[in-house]
Amino acid sequence: MSNIQIFESKKIRSQWNADEEKWYFSIVDIIEVLTDSPNPQVYWRVLKKRLKDEGNETVTNCNALKMEAADGKLRLTDVADTEQLFRLIQSIPSPKAEPFKQWLAKVDYERIEENEYHLEKE
Repeated sequence: MSNIQIFESKKIRSQWNADEEKWYFSIVDIIEVLTDSPNPQVYWRVLKKRLKDEGNETVTNCNALKMEAADGKLRLTDVADTEQLFRLIQSIPSPKAEPFKQWLAKVDYERIEENEYHLEKE
């Protein structure tokens, strides 16, 4: 299930994996939110290379999912689950990092609550 989450009025593409019971979020969207970078794709490419060079396993464990791009087409997009994002956020100097982590935890919590509610109704 694809979804758009909103953080400080900015869209973050996300996808729920029901089998794994995890959200996956577009890394580029998150970088844009945290850095206000005019080109978050380049920022991510540079950060990914730096983290790989440092031996950071989070980057190698990131997946790519097809998500709707700005042009309306489905394109492979690097994504990370909540745990991976918490690690990546530590590598991005941003005053928005802490509020974003709290937002991310809330999104996860709300999904868990929603799933438990549906299970109780069955």
